[in-house]
Amino acid sequence: MLRALDVAVSLAAIFFLSPLFAVIAVAVKLTSPGPLFYRGPRVGRFGEEFSILKFRTMRSGAAGPSITRAGDPRVTRAGRFLRRWKLDELPQFMNVLRGEMSLVGPRPEVPEYVLLYSAEERSVLRVRPGITSPASLRYRDEEALLTGEAWRDEYVNRIMRDKLRIDIEWLDRRTVASDLRLLARTAASLLTSRRDRDIAAATRR
Repeated sequence: MLRALDVAVSLAAIFFLSPLFAVIAVAVKLTSPGPLFYRGPRVGRFGEEFSILKFRTMRSGAAGPSITRAGDPRVTRAGRFLRRWKLDELPQFMNVLRGEMSLVGPRPEVPEYVLLYSAEERSVLRVRPGITSPASLRYRDEEALLTGEAWRDEYVNRIMRDKLRIDIEWLDRRTVASDLRLLARTAASLLTSRRDRDIAAATRR
C-alpha cells in the first residue's frame, strides 16, 4: 500500500510540477556554472548506499563538509532561495520512483554519520528513507542551528541523536493514515515557516 502511494504521488508530482522544474533549471544554470543536479551518497534501506538527487544549490566543485551550516559560503544566490523553500529536494521524487526512497521516512544520512549510529539508531535503516519525516519537520531550519566552531559536535551529539529518536518513535506506530497526515503537515509547513520568518523580520525593523 505504501509503495503504491509512493509511485502514484511521485508520478503526479513530476507531471504537474514539470513547469516549475523547468524554471528552477533555468535559475540554477543562469546563476552558477556547473551541472543542474547534485548527486550525493546516502545510506538507504538495509544500509545500501544510493545517490540522492537534488537541484544543485552550491558552487560547482566547492569542497567542504557534507552538512550545510548557517551562512555557508558555498551556497549560490539561487541556492539560498531553493533551500529556503525546500525546492532543491523536488528531484527526490525520482529517487522515490526508483525505490530508493519513500515519500515519508527518516531522512537519508551520509555514510560518515551513519557509522556513528548506535545499534538502536540503526533500526531506522529497516525502512526506505523519505523526503519528509517527523524529525525533518521538527528540524526544518536545521542549518540555522549549526553555527560557531563546534557546529559539527552540535549536529552529531544533539541534533542527529534527537532526529533519530523522533523517527524511531514514529516508526513504532506508523500507518498509512499517519503518512498522509505527515505529507499534509509538510506542505503546510512550507508556507507557515516562511510566514513566520517574514513576521519576525518585520518586527525587527
